[in-house]
Amino acid sequence: MKTFDITTTQYKVSDFLSWQKAGTLILSPSFQRRSVWKKGAKSYLIDTVVRGLPIPIIFIRERRTDLKTFEPLREVVDGQQRIRTLISYISPNLLTDIDKNRDIFTVLPSHNKEITGYIFEKLSEDIKNKILDYKFSVHVLPPNVDDQDVLQIFARINSTGMKLNGQELRNAEYYGEFKTLMYNLALKNLNRWRKWKIFTEDDISRMLEVELTSELCIFMLNGITAKKQKAIDGIYEKYDPSFKEKSGIEKRFDFVMEAIDENLGDKLQFSAYKNKTLFYGLFGIIYELTYGEKASLEKLQPQKTTRKQWSNLIGESEKFEKKKVPIKVIGAITRRTTDLLSRKILFDHLRKIVNG
Repeated sequence: MKTFDITTTQYKVSDFLSWQKAGTLILSPSFQRRSVWKKGAKSYLIDTVVRGLPIPIIFIRERRTDLKTFEPLREVVDGQQRIRTLISYISPNLLTDIDKNRDIFTVLPSHNKEITGYIFEKLSEDIKNKILDYKFSVHVLPPNVDDQDVLQIFARINSTGMKLNGQELRNAEYYGEFKTLMYNLALKNLNRWRKWKIFTEDDISRMLEVELTSELCIFMLNGITAKKQKAIDGIYEKYDPSFKEKSGIEKRFDFVMEAIDENLGDKLQFSAYKNKTLFYGLFGIIYELTYGEKASLEKLQPQKTTRKQWSNLIGESEKFEKKKVPIKVIGAITRRTTDLLSRKILFDHLRKIVNG
């Protein structure tokens, strides 16, 4: 039985730069994919480093000692895109295969407004030192670990993982304006999601509250739509480079969530509206009452909902729970709850209720 003597240590970003400068760092072993990160992902990494937040563990393998420099060779077996990103940002000329279109980038405003647009040389000394002194947690594989062993190690690491859901895949794919706003809005309302019992802790750990936040914002943009993962992906892609509607969406989302909290508060967790389908309808109806059906995102003074309207909606909650609503509405909230027709049926019903 073969065993592995793997050590865990920490190396600074400056260590990797020194090794690259000395020619003792191997960034692209034969079994690793070439760098494919988009500039948004690179921007996000730099912001993570500047903030001092953790990054997944780097794996390197020690190789034979270089006979010219008397320095040991180190091969990045997992994490080469992270290391390459940092080298290309700090000192791109150290990359022997540099491609200016691929490797040269700056931080996006959606990630860090303080350093957006600045190349490394233009940063303050404090920020430069934060980046250079940032410490990676590193697993160091000894030289006797061959390529087959490396592949076996990663097969074991990946064998126990759950299949990624739609939102987890979007989190790995997009780094721009829309994605950033969705995560910020979901995080801002974390205590509400928990208080209202709309999501379990497992749901939150798998980013389902971010997905619902995305659906609600898509509703504000496009009205009632079916929930299709490809359609949500399309919005993330469309608004990844820029999202000029950002300010309007954020203000309106905050206003509606505040109105729901103000009028239902702790009561929501005991109502039918803690159901994700019904919450989508509740949010949508309050949005329509506040800004109008199919409202544009141009500046518009929000209209305050009345106590009677809220009373009607709260009163309907018990009927939803006891299924004392029309049969087609029951079908819309219990069977195909996310298709377009079902959502329209739910909205039509809620519009009637809220108007008495």
